[in-house]
Amino acid sequence: MADRVTVIGWDGSPLTTVATAALSAATLVAGAAHHLALPEVPAAAERIRLGSIDLAARRIAGHRGTAVVLADGDPGFFGVVRNLRAPEHGLEVEVVPAVSAVATAFARAGMPWEDAQIVVAHPRTLRRAVNVCRAHHKVAVLTSPGAGPAELALLLDGVHRTFVICEELGTAREQVTVLTSDKAADHVWRDPNVVIVIGGGPEQQTTGAWVSGRHPHGVRGWALPSDAYPDGATGPEGESPGLRAAQLARLGPRTGDLVWDIGSGSGALSVEAARFGAAVLAVDSDPDACARTAAAARAFGVQLQVVQGRAPHVLERLPEPDVVRIGGGGVPVVTAVADRRPERIVTHASTRDEAEALGAALTGNGYTVECALLQSVELDTSAWVERERSVVFLLSAVRSDLAP
Repeated sequence: MADRVTVIGWDGSPLTTVATAALSAATLVAGAAHHLALPEVPAAAERIRLGSIDLAARRIAGHRGTAVVLADGDPGFFGVVRNLRAPEHGLEVEVVPAVSAVATAFARAGMPWEDAQIVVAHPRTLRRAVNVCRAHHKVAVLTSPGAGPAELALLLDGVHRTFVICEELGTAREQVTVLTSDKAADHVWRDPNVVIVIGGGPEQQTTGAWVSGRHPHGVRGWALPSDAYPDGATGPEGESPGLRAAQLARLGPRTGDLVWDIGSGSGALSVEAARFGAAVLAVDSDPDACARTAAAARAFGVQLQVVQGRAPHVLERLPEPDVVRIGGGGVPVVTAVADRRPERIVTHASTRDEAEALGAALTGNGYTVECALLQSVELDTSAWVERERSVVFLLSAVRSDLAP
């Protein structure tokens, strides 16, 4: 194993005295081409072009001497330090940090960033990164080849955002471009780059902020009562807070997910899914329902996209969902949703026959189905008498390849 391994962050600034001393003693240096071209790299040192981190780590582990790894930005923030310290390599490292690419990007944009979400986009995580951009006002995306500004823009089709694209930060070729997301796909962007994605509503106010990212604010709790919403979450039994709580519990919406809420009605479930950090497409054929959903989203300060149209036909043009709540439409809508293979689906029925038909459609399309008869009774606590009763069949389905 190498006698000493030092990881040096590089942000384009002159190297510190500590970094220069570590490099001067190095017998092996790993980094990108522009790192290995630095004049401080000893001419006699073995050089490794940093492509595969695992391969480089094995080379370093087998080296007898002093190793240095050069990396852009802060190597401890979505960087090489975690990989090098992985149990399979067994490397203990010393770290000389630098300003992270995210901090530099926001500095170039002249923007605060304690309220920003930060995601890494690889081809395998690109869709989830885009969902975070749908759901949040300010997101920094650390891109990679095949998951850059153009790909982000293409997947955000129909969602207006502003892109601040920072290319090759810290180098002589550094460039910062500001444009709308619908224009980003028309350009070829140089790697590496950081994209700040902004829009979808007013900037979050962070007076007295104490935690980075999305700040807790507004009303506490979920499955809120009807009077918590601007026009009251009124509607059929699918709008009741008790059923909404059970549906949300089974869907488990989270950051990076895309939720379809089909038959959004008042928008209560859409808003609450968005409050969990998920991206939401609220679908309804009724213009008044769409307006209520949009008003509820504004009232709670969450981002969601309202789609007016009738299911199942409108679903054909929507991006792939992770979890889906179906508020109506029967077997044809359930079948159309199942064809898109979301992880989880919840729906409800007012009769046992309807529940059996929906359950059979889900089972026949490769889902493991559970059904519960939910009964809730709202009491008037001034006299402790029944005010309202709701009885409904709740069906929850998990894709069979994911079911326990």
